[in-house]
Amino acid sequence: MNHFQPVALEHASRLINHGPTVLVTSAHGGRRNVMAAAWSMPVEFTPPRIAVVIDKKTLTRELIMASGAFALCISGVALADATFAVGCISGRDVPDKFERYGLRDRPGPVLGQPVIEEGCSAWLECRLIPERHTEEAYDTCFAEVVAAAADARVFSGGRWSFTEENAALHTLHHLGAGAFAVAGQVVRARLQA
Repeated sequence: MNHFQPVALEHASRLINHGPTVLVTSAHGGRRNVMAAAWSMPVEFTPPRIAVVIDKKTLTRELIMASGAFALCISGVALADATFAVGCISGRDVPDKFERYGLRDRPGPVLGQPVIEEGCSAWLECRLIPERHTEEAYDTCFAEVVAAAADARVFSGGRWSFTEENAALHTLHHLGAGAFAVAGQVVRARLQA
């Protein structure tokens, strides 16, 4: 059963504002790739825009520059091993990392970029914002979010809800060397006058 529901673009930034590790997916000319990225963040609300760091030497970056699009898939605890693996192995060395690590994708609804739902808590389909100087000088890519969806068991009504029942979907946060922290302990603050 698919639990993914569209996320209103006005809430799309909330999918990554807590700093989860993301799977960056890309496709162009019959080739697709997936890699892990620890540095992504929202940078604008309306329209929703994001930034993600993708090394200029990677196959993912090459496919993004050719297609002008990519997706960010927010992996949950269930995909910790695959997230680590796709972040360590180059797409230039493995013909298809999706197949090798058992990641099932489908085309995104607007740009057709690969989105992963099984094992992920959410995804954002993004259109690259071309900026020649930034593209040549930096590894950071800027993009506009054109579609987003999340697993309603963990994100609905524009809010995250981490509970014991949805623990496999809690987001990963990269600490280095294959170690991840997991989102899940929620502390409610009170407004003090």
